[in-house]
Amino acid sequence: MKKTLLAIAALTALTSGAAMAQQQDGNWMVRVRAVHLDSANKDSTGLGLSINNKTMPEFDISYFFTPNIAAELILTYPQKHDVRSSALGGKIGTLKHLPPTLLAQYHFTNFGAFKPYVGAGINYTRFSSVDIADGAADVKRNSWGGALQVGFDYALDKNWSINFDVKKLYLKTDVSLSGSKIGTFKVDPVLVGVGVGYRF
Repeated sequence: MKKTLLAIAALTALTSGAAMAQQQDGNWMVRVRAVHLDSANKDSTGLGLSINNKTMPEFDISYFFTPNIAAELILTYPQKHDVRSSALGGKIGTLKHLPPTLLAQYHFTNFGAFKPYVGAGINYTRFSSVDIADGAADVKRNSWGGALQVGFDYALDKNWSINFDVKKLYLKTDVSLSGSKIGTFKVDPVLVGVGVGYRF
């Protein structure tokens, strides 16, 4: 009898805990993630251009219009990369890129504390501090492209959650040499992130 009562009490506690975790019904959510950027490095210039992969911080803010539909704005600060050329034998310069991204999301709400989502939207990237081949080469400063996303939040309580997220950005820029366009460099990165979220 005691074992039965203990089992019922444990089940009640788990159920109430899961119910609390499900009740993340605030309209706003903010997240902080550590994100690893893995560039596709596709190049049509003949120089064999590439940038280095790196891990960087990411901040996002989401607004839930309904329990299922949300918009997410993803931000970071300008990220510096080395630019390399296989044709020229190594590092040929550096640049920075700032890639704010806006996504429309669908959140699945029938999995309890586990809250998967998918998203699609647009990425704008601003290139700055471009220093390639001692100024002989340059890139177009503005880039627009699509963005895809899949991820999940796992609710720890009414407000806090942990997050895992994967994004694919379509990001490219024209490359010029001595003022003439010589091709296109596609970064097209995959970004894998983990972090924490707070909903209110």
